[in-house]
Amino acid sequence: MNLLENLVQTLDDMETLVKVFEIEPFDIYFLGGAACILGGYSIRATRDFDFVDQNYKSHMGRAFAILRDYDMLEYESTALSPGYKERSKKLDRFKAFNAYVLSPEDIIASKIIRLEPKDMQDIDILIEICDRDLLNRIINEILARNDLYSEKKDAFKEKLKIFKDLYYV
Repeated sequence: MNLLENLVQTLDDMETLVKVFEIEPFDIYFLGGAACILGGYSIRATRDFDFVDQNYKSHMGRAFAILRDYDMLEYESTALSPGYKERSKKLDRFKAFNAYVLSPEDIIASKIIRLEPKDMQDIDILIEICDRDLLNRIINEILARNDLYSEKKDAFKEKLKIFKDLYYV
């Protein structure tokens, strides 16, 4: 079983659990390495799921536990544009919940704040398929956010200089 099949199987298991526990349908927005694989953007090895907290109810934790390694990122601490949902791609396979992967541009923007080697591996691939004008608009929208924690915004600004020099954005 390849990496994509493993990730999809985990989400299939999650869907089964959602049905068994009769959890109401919910939206889940994936970013990071898993989103790159699920979206067909890249194939870097990862087994963890990163997704944006949508103010989930506590009983939904049962569904997320099946993901094993996951990071539920609060919007206020994540470098995301307010319009990330509109650009996300829906994964039609799942019916008990609405799974989305962020656009390549939104994933790149979310990775700027860290620029660790694995992030740069993803960016190297995504930058080739992204719309650079859109990416710049997203970056400006992140910089304009008043609800992004100030230490996160400062870190984003600091890494943004490096990112722009490396990727000519």
